[in-house]
Amino acid sequence: MHRNVFFISDGTGITAESFGQSLLAQFTSPEFRHVTLPYVDTVKKAEQALELIDQSRENGQTQPILFMTVLNEEVSSMMHASGAYVIDLFQAFLPGLERQFGQHPLYQAGQKRSTQSNNSYHRRIEAVQFALDNDDGCRTRSYDKADIILLGVSRSGKTPTCIYLGLQFGIYAANYPITEEDLESGTQLPKSLEPHRHKLFGLTIHPGRLAGIRHERKPNSRYASRQQCQFEVANVEQMYRQERIPSINSTDYSVEEIATRIMALTELERRLK
Repeated sequence: MHRNVFFISDGTGITAESFGQSLLAQFTSPEFRHVTLPYVDTVKKAEQALELIDQSRENGQTQPILFMTVLNEEVSSMMHASGAYVIDLFQAFLPGLERQFGQHPLYQAGQKRSTQSNNSYHRRIEAVQFALDNDDGCRTRSYDKADIILLGVSRSGKTPTCIYLGLQFGIYAANYPITEEDLESGTQLPKSLEPHRHKLFGLTIHPGRLAGIRHERKPNSRYASRQQCQFEVANVEQMYRQERIPSINSTDYSVEEIATRIMALTELERRLK
């Protein structure tokens, strides 16, 4: 049996989807079928959404679940009358905050964007560009500007984590891949990284998981073989221990979780206001 889950918003739907997915992840069953409906900001669009909800109830024969971030009162009322099990994120939190602040909410969609300063916006863009320009050790001469330098074997999650650190926290993150050539001479830290030792942070990963990821990129290659992955991971972990480089295992974490854990472990400060 499955349950149909709708994420409905009069904005992008990102908040409803992220919050809803986090809650649903706590349940191993039933199977969930997800539908995201962004920009439901008119009665006509709400009516179209209601048709989909009605159809899902008829086909699935179970009550749909609806995660909602809708500020338009008319649209919100229509969703509440849909017959779905509604989780209204704004109505869950705005009334309490209204009492705390002693003022009425603006009830305007997209206010998150307007509260961010131009400085924060530009910092995000610059930080993401820094991550792209300093990907895979191609510009070690720029490491003096980095807030952090991620180390790890190929395909251990360095690049997406650097980009996320820039986009979400405004962190200037570079990454340096520890290659087989680096490990041939032992587990010493590459000389180009010595001046930046205080900025280094390591990622590691289970060899089996690494082999699977590499196989998708280069099937049946030596690069993707379990033996090669075991060799690289064992040696890079030895390097971390020997050089006292803090590290985490990225195997069971999403990019968001990896980045957040790095922020906590390194005590880096968010660069956005």
